[in-house]
Amino acid sequence: MKKKIRVLIAKPGLDGHDRGALIISQALRDYGMEVIYTGLRQTPEQIVASAIQEDVDAIGLSCLSGAHNELFPEIVKGLKAQGADDIIVIGGGVIPWEDIPFLEDQGIQKIFTPGTPSLETAKYIEKVVCQRDGISMETPVDIVQKIDHIGIAVESLDESLPFYLDILQLKLEGIEEVASEAVKVAFVNAGNVKLELLEPTSESSPIRSFLEKRGSGIHHVALGVVNIKDRIEEIKQKGIQMIHDTPKPGAGGASIAFMHPKSTNGVLYELCEKPSKERL
Repeated sequence: MKKKIRVLIAKPGLDGHDRGALIISQALRDYGMEVIYTGLRQTPEQIVASAIQEDVDAIGLSCLSGAHNELFPEIVKGLKAQGADDIIVIGGGVIPWEDIPFLEDQGIQKIFTPGTPSLETAKYIEKVVCQRDGISMETPVDIVQKIDHIGIAVESLDESLPFYLDILQLKLEGIEEVASEAVKVAFVNAGNVKLELLEPTSESSPIRSFLEKRGSGIHHVALGVVNIKDRIEEIKQKGIQMIHDTPKPGAGGASIAFMHPKSTNGVLYELCEKPSKERL
């Protein structure tokens, strides 16, 4: 880390528990940051004063009492009133998903939900502080660049394509066989996303098994990535189970790997790295 980042960890309101705040404080210290912990039951005014006095780069707020919608924005307002709105404010604790957009609109840079790895929090603080200060650092690669295509299992391309081409008037971009998956694939351009119609070419095809269990329908969502080997390792480090630990050949010259639906809330996701000329 090129810059010694200073972070204030604060517990606004009447919370009586600070185990999470202490854990994140230690994690940030282990990452190389200087951390000041205010202790329990701090008012917004006390937190703002401490942040300015300690000349911190960021404030990490933890709230378990349910008063985050009132307390967090008060701290942002207090910083602005003191001309210290360059201090980055993040939050965590027991915060409902539906409250996150409101808090972000109020100036909270990011909300970390329970279960977020401490390392991810440290990396995020480092990134936003360096961006604020114009400090160059290795730009992290987003895991997902875009939705590359949606895979749809069909019994027969000949029977299915008229719906997409004649009724919906979409454009057929090509048809090919993928021997490794025992499928025949038709690529249909649907504007901002492509559809990949998958017809099994043998009884051993995974698509044949899918059709027998569920019938025709959406089989998978393909997520466009770069450096797929790195993305596989990154996802595994986050606790996601992969069906394929190494990339395998896919349609259109792509390298692909599937995540296990047990780790993705029941959705079969494919990582898909296209040849560079095909990515845009």
